[in-house]
Amino acid sequence: MTDDEAVTAADSLARLLRETAAELDARHARDEALATVRASRKLLLVHTSASMQPAGRAWRLGVLLLDRDGRVWATGRITRATEPKKEQGLSASVEERRDARRAASKKFTEGEVVNFEHVRLPLDAESLRSGASDPLVLRDGVVHVRWGRGTDEVRELRAYLADRSEFV
Repeated sequence: MTDDEAVTAADSLARLLRETAAELDARHARDEALATVRASRKLLLVHTSASMQPAGRAWRLGVLLLDRDGRVWATGRITRATEPKKEQGLSASVEERRDARRAASKKFTEGEVVNFEHVRLPLDAESLRSGASDPLVLRDGVVHVRWGRGTDEVRELRAYLADRSEFV
């Protein structure tokens, strides 16, 4: 792929993301909260638990999160802001999910969906060409999205976004 083709693909991608965001915004599609996680800290004898800080809002479109400015992230983890009722002493993963719900409940409205550990995707031509924007991949000058782990689980991004936008 030539540099010019990659630049053209990156320009088309930016335009597609802005158009999709504008369309979702115009129809008041339901968006979700984004959060960054601050790790727990130990200061002398005081131990603070991990916390979540609001980091904006975005629409969940399958394996992607898209904000109103056309920025896109690969999805990470998701939780709902709710104060857990009691500790159950179950597996570590269950307790970890409970801690995430508790952290979200301290900064977000009760019941709100919160996305965290998401990864901002670079949208420049070089990142698309090198694969640094995975799950966005460039094939024959057209941006596709890898929506699953299998080699055949790749779809043209325009069609993928159109399909996913219907569910938001």
